[in-house]
Amino acid sequence: MNSNVQLTFLTAILTATLALAADAKKFTALFDGKSLDGWDVKGGRAKYEAKDGMIVGTTVEGSPNTFLCTKEDYGDFELTLEVKCDKGLNSGIQIRSHVYDKETIPEGAKNKKGRPAGTVFGYQCEIADAEKGTSGSFYDEARRGRFLDDQEKKSDAAKKAFKDNEWNRYRIVAQGDRIRSWVNGVPTADFRDDVDKSGFIGLQVHSIRAGLGPFSVRWRNVQLRELKAGEVVE
Repeated sequence: MNSNVQLTFLTAILTATLALAADAKKFTALFDGKSLDGWDVKGGRAKYEAKDGMIVGTTVEGSPNTFLCTKEDYGDFELTLEVKCDKGLNSGIQIRSHVYDKETIPEGAKNKKGRPAGTVFGYQCEIADAEKGTSGSFYDEARRGRFLDDQEKKSDAAKKAFKDNEWNRYRIVAQGDRIRSWVNGVPTADFRDDVDKSGFIGLQVHSIRAGLGPFSVRWRNVQLRELKAGEVVE
C-alpha cells in the first residue's frame, strides 16, 4: 500500500470514528418548540402552553403543585434545558419520578399527612430565586420532604449560580445511583441515592398562596440523551 492510499484509508477510519462518537453523544429534543406532544399534565391545574419556541407554565390560584411530564420513563441520561422563572415563583425539574396511584403516607416523610392519588413524587432539581441559593439542589418531592444533597457543603459559587430574571442553563446527569447537576456551568449537586432507578421527567409549576400571581415559568431547548452502561460523563 503506497503512502497516499494509506493516508486516505486512515483518514476514512478517523472520519468514521469521529462520526460514531458524535452520534453516541447525540441529544434528542423532548420539546419540538411548537406543541406539547409527548407530555401530560399531572398533579394540579396549572396551565401549560407551547409559545414562541418555549413551554410556558402559569399558576392557577388554588391548584396544588402541577407538573408537565414526559410520557416516557428514563433511567440513565444527560438532560439539558434552559429555564426562566418569574421572581416570586419557585419551580423544579423532576427526574426518575412517579405518581401515587392511591392515597399514600410516604415512608420516611417528616409530615405523615397522606398524599392524594395523582400526586407526583420523586427527585426534584430546584429552580428558586437567587436569594434562596438552592437552585440545582435536589429535593425529594412529596416523599421524604428534604434535600438529598448536603446543603452545608454547597459552595458559594453554586449558591450564586442562578440568575434572577434571566435564562439559566441546567444540566442534569443521572447515572446509576449517582445524580449530578450544573446551573450555568457551575456544579451544584453531586450525591448518591438508590431509591429510584427510572421514571418520567416533569416541569413544575408550584402552587401559590391566595392573592398572589399569576406567575409564569418558561423552558426551552429541552434535550436528553440516554447513557450507555459504563459510559464516562464528566
